[in-house]
Amino acid sequence: MRRVRYDHQGGPLFTEEVPAPAPGPGELLVRAEAVGVTLPVVRKVREAAEPVPLGGEVAGEVVALGAGVGGFAVGDRVTGLCFGHGYAEVVPLLAPMAGPIPRGASAVDAVALVRSGLVALGVLDAAGARRGERALVTAAAGGVGHLAVQLARVRGASRVVAAVSDPAKAALPLALGADSAVAYADASWGEPVDYALDAVGGDLLGRVVGAVAPGGRLVAYSSGGGSISAYDLLAGAKTAIGFQMARIAREQPAWYERRRRELWELFAAGTVRPAVHATVPLDEAARAHEWIETRSNRGKVVLVI
Repeated sequence: MRRVRYDHQGGPLFTEEVPAPAPGPGELLVRAEAVGVTLPVVRKVREAAEPVPLGGEVAGEVVALGAGVGGFAVGDRVTGLCFGHGYAEVVPLLAPMAGPIPRGASAVDAVALVRSGLVALGVLDAAGARRGERALVTAAAGGVGHLAVQLARVRGASRVVAAVSDPAKAALPLALGADSAVAYADASWGEPVDYALDAVGGDLLGRVVGAVAPGGRLVAYSSGGGSISAYDLLAGAKTAIGFQMARIAREQPAWYERRRRELWELFAAGTVRPAVHATVPLDEAARAHEWIETRSNRGKVVLVI
């Protein structure tokens, strides 16, 4: 089978022929149809001292079951997380992290919707989003951000502000229900918000704190780091919350499954629409990484096999 990897920090990515893996205990073996590309994986290629497997969101058909797996059968179409080599034609998925793809939905729909949508729902839950509140979403044209814009509205936000790196990217979140859009470099981001969902971090984090109204909440879920002034939180009685999806997936499986069902119901109703920037062949993974690394994508970037 074909698999994409790299052999030193920074890449480049290349395709190799390797034997297909066998499913381990508790795993599904899936013939991949689509693989979602994420910023954390792209950053690992650039930043990790040693090469790491390119994991991530995978959707496809179950071809084998590992020991102890129940609730799935060969031939089922599923989507889930691969923590090993996910940029491949055949990949192992942990059964608790996998879920069915409903009839009528494609593999590309699945990788654009489920994991990113779960993160978006998770940060909204962490923010304690309430009906009538004002929301700010950074990276609002990204894979998670464009879904967070829509889901904030589902959660009853009275106003949703979409923050983007480039004004040219504002059209997507505005088309998906944002009330207004701002660029990171704009002098003003308008009226303060009750909660902010930040996927950028770094130098932008202080700006996001400043956009939160007194008594408001910031949820930070970026892998980009950044620092917050304790005085800025104290002076405005603001709350900063860190969110990690992996922890929720490991420790709250009932939440994970409930929210996964909710996403597919919203998708079926047409309430939430995943946007795909581009689909590219597995052999062109480097091009997909470039879109993510330069933040030029509008929606999800997907490898198709």
